[in-house]
Amino acid sequence: MEALRSQGLTALRLILAFTLLSTTLHYAHNVIRAADYPQIDGIPVGVAATLVAVAYFVFTAFGLAGYRDYLRGRYWRALVFLMVFSLSGLASLGHFLVGVPQVPAFWFATIFTDGASALLLWGFTTWAATKLNRVPAPA
Repeated sequence: MEALRSQGLTALRLILAFTLLSTTLHYAHNVIRAADYPQIDGIPVGVAATLVAVAYFVFTAFGLAGYRDYLRGRYWRALVFLMVFSLSGLASLGHFLVGVPQVPAFWFATIFTDGASALLLWGFTTWAATKLNRVPAPA
């Protein structure tokens, strides 16, 4: 458990900072310039932008809850919340299910940084879960 507190907390803070920066930039652009992103037939641009904004706040709440529980030592619960938060990055890759966004290169790159942040969170939660599952050898 000491590894989770010492090594894990620093890594988690860095990953969360990267994730929050990436998702905030990408989701904000996605809301402001919603018409530049591929649309799903039957869903008006304004409705899509609203759904993206709501999703951002819901996902971010899970990330903050995960961080809070990690600080309190409720590691399993924290890891579940962090995995839900990672879906914010994976959801960004969903743009490609309906087409290729016609946005400037910087904003296009944030789709991939969101995906990368999700993978980093998965890696972190996997590492932390393996630390939690270690059973001490009998003395």
